[in-house]
Amino acid sequence: MSLKAVSLNIFSIFPVISGDTLVLRGRTGPQGQSPKERILHLADVVAPRMGNQTREDEPWAFESRDFLRALAVGKEISFTSTHSFPSNDDVTRDFGIAEIGGVDVASEMLQNGWAKVKESKRDPTEDDIRKRDIEAEAKAAGKGLWNSHGPQARAVHQTMPPDSQAFVSEWKGKSIDALVEQVRDGSTLRVRLFMPDGEHQMVNIALAGQGEPSEPWAEEAKFFTESRLLQRSVRVIILSLPTSIATPFQAGANSAPPPPASIFIGTVLHPAGNVAEHLVAAGLARVVDWHAGMLAAGGGMERLRAGEKAAKEKRACLYANVPTASASITHSNGTANGHARVFDGTVIRVWSGDQISVIDKESGKERRLQLSSTKGPKLSDPKQAYCAQEAREFLRKKLIGKHVKVMVDFVRPRDGEYEERECATVRYGNQNSNIAEQLVEKGLASVVRHRRDDEDRSSDYDKLMAAEQVAVAETRGIHSGKEQPAVKPPVNISESGARATTFINGFKRQGKVSAVVDYVASGSRFKLFLPKDNQSLTLVLNGIRAPRTARNPSERSEPFGQEAADFATRRYMQRDVEFEVDTVDKSGGFIGTLWLKSENVAISLVKEGLASVHSFSADGLSWSTQLYAAEAEAKQAHQNLWENYDEAAEKAAQAPPTEDDPGRLKSEYLDVIISDVRAENGFSFSVQILNTEGIATLEKLMRDFSLHHRVAHPAPPNFVPKAGDLVSAKFSDGSWYRAKIRRASPVKREAEVTFIDYGNQDSVSFSNIRPLDPKFRSLPGQAQDARLSFIRLVASESEYHADAVQRFRQLCEGRKLVANIDYKEGATLHLRLIDPNDPVATQDPLACINADLLREGLASIDRKGCKYLGAYPHIMSKLQTAVAEAKRDRAGMFEFGDVEEDE
Repeated sequence: MSLKAVSLNIFSIFPVISGDTLVLRGRTGPQGQSPKERILHLADVVAPRMGNQTREDEPWAFESRDFLRALAVGKEISFTSTHSFPSNDDVTRDFGIAEIGGVDVASEMLQNGWAKVKESKRDPTEDDIRKRDIEAEAKAAGKGLWNSHGPQARAVHQTMPPDSQAFVSEWKGKSIDALVEQVRDGSTLRVRLFMPDGEHQMVNIALAGQGEPSEPWAEEAKFFTESRLLQRSVRVIILSLPTSIATPFQAGANSAPPPPASIFIGTVLHPAGNVAEHLVAAGLARVVDWHAGMLAAGGGMERLRAGEKAAKEKRACLYANVPTASASITHSNGTANGHARVFDGTVIRVWSGDQISVIDKESGKERRLQLSSTKGPKLSDPKQAYCAQEAREFLRKKLIGKHVKVMVDFVRPRDGEYEERECATVRYGNQNSNIAEQLVEKGLASVVRHRRDDEDRSSDYDKLMAAEQVAVAETRGIHSGKEQPAVKPPVNISESGARATTFINGFKRQGKVSAVVDYVASGSRFKLFLPKDNQSLTLVLNGIRAPRTARNPSERSEPFGQEAADFATRRYMQRDVEFEVDTVDKSGGFIGTLWLKSENVAISLVKEGLASVHSFSADGLSWSTQLYAAEAEAKQAHQNLWENYDEAAEKAAQAPPTEDDPGRLKSEYLDVIISDVRAENGFSFSVQILNTEGIATLEKLMRDFSLHHRVAHPAPPNFVPKAGDLVSAKFSDGSWYRAKIRRASPVKREAEVTFIDYGNQDSVSFSNIRPLDPKFRSLPGQAQDARLSFIRLVASESEYHADAVQRFRQLCEGRKLVANIDYKEGATLHLRLIDPNDPVATQDPLACINADLLREGLASIDRKGCKYLGAYPHIMSKLQTAVAEAKRDRAGMFEFGDVEEDE
């Protein structure tokens, strides 16, 4: 066999195997191909063998190999092959003589005592004798293997630590000296850790911040790492176990301990730097997003991103075919759907734990935003509902009503039931804090895992990942693994009028009550949430009327109804407020006052011209003067509702009555109760006027009257009551009441009487009538005859008459109402009746039971009996609208045609 000298560099895929065996590589190919390997066994010498998982190191094996490693790795070598062995793995194996820089490697090993001369059966040559002399000198000097004290005792752990979590917890973030034993691929290494106690621990390390490159660059990445790290002394910082994805709401306490890990994630530092950063910059590895958390502290992720950006710009390796990146969407002059991508605004609503609405300061438009790369818990999922509420409340407290800076990162296109949505990074406060980062760090949201090539992500994506790492490590929120308490829906105390009434006294005792505006139904109607009691209620603002908004697509809003609702939504939605209750309406809504800090919401709406003063309810308020002043200001400025306001026309309408207009009376609202309804001989009724001295006196009089009649008082002999007499008469309930004789019949021995305090009429036998004692005569009768202003019920001959009377009884009889006297006809009052518990009446000063009866087709406008109609043009307009609605709906008497009784 001929001998051939070859010059090679040592670039080991496998480590220097032992003190007598080297792995050689040729130079890199012309196209950058990895060179082929060959193994060289030093001829005529033998060194101790390194151990593995099945056998231990031979004495001095590590020291022998380490000496050769330090001598040879990375240096150019020339060798002469004496003979070769055939190989099954395509790797050439040679026995030969090697020199480094003119120094014979075998002689160097013998001289330092790290190898022995191999026993040979052939006759010794001159070279053999020389080597034995060198060996003898080393032995005499006690070098290396010949050290009389023997090798240092140490344990070498060839397998990964059995308690992976404990090992990581002990050494996380600490720098450990190590030696790279093997490069499995471009980002995975097997290293020997030199532990402080002298033990050697073998571990597998995945380079933090990068993933294994895909074909066709895997070989190049592996060679890149091998050529720089294999058999090199490095420092290793262990960072984490390989848990790639946070798993919110996973079971915690009862879960089994994890099995031993087969690999750790860490940083490998060579004196020349972090190889992961160099790999990424060379385009031979991609950045792993979820490693951001473990690399955030030292700025490692920023350096990796910078390297990634440089590789993309150079179109290096993995990025050779990546299209040129378009201009960054984060430029301040960029647009998204025609809107600025970067803008200042005010948060007006929190929709969920990851969605908010912001009013663009410049355009004034509302923009609904999704927090970029952030996913909040779902309220619809019972397991997530508690954290979903916590996330929403966190955003509300931090952002609602606050100034924010918004940068739209990307626009998520419409996908099935999900609408197109702007996804943005939102910052607030003097520190420009990213609200999504805070949300994730508290464990109230998770970070979306994007595809590797998906550039549509948060501009602070790495910080989000780092925040999530903190939340996972601290087991916060959705990562706690704890069973969260079930979310109890708030109790709706406005469910019905009866239920609301039970709370009104408690609210009045409390005065101002703290709440949160949960929903704005219209300009003056709010749904409030009481966190302390987990209750919700409807609050209607007292003293004003805001235009109504459409409740469904088939309805139309009143003029400026939507504007009023929008104003209230933007200004008060989800704000911390206080409210005070005055009364409750029949539907369960509380009527009262709402404050945002010191701002009276009703006054603000009126000042903006988005509500008008409701005189009847406003006059009793302590702040009515401010309310009227606000309305006057809005009128003068022609704000919204008052855009066509004519001051001269209003003054003319408010002018006192003239001789041509004798019927109009000044508004006079009274609290009344309908004490009696009479359908015979024409429709009429009686009322008692409440909150007067007379009613209080009547209560005392009736107590005395009842005591008086407990003792039998026979009628005087030959007593015959006459028309007009005041008497005591027994009613059908068996009690005695004051009454007045309408007519008497001596033949029948009975009289028709009117009970003067209640208005009832009845026929009473003379035996149940007594002269009225003078001491009960001083108080005038408390019942007053009345009729409905402007209208009359359908005639008695109509088939709808009974329905009309019954409906009036349902609405009025025995109930406390508010009445306005529109006309006085002798002792009969013409009344417009208002139900104070009707939510419409609290909003519309012209709403009344009179109009309701017209709207139901059970009454008509009384053009003959009410000569004063012309004195109330605004009310007539309201009544005519009600008639038109009845005709349109074919209600009551209009069921079979558009014909009024007058026609």
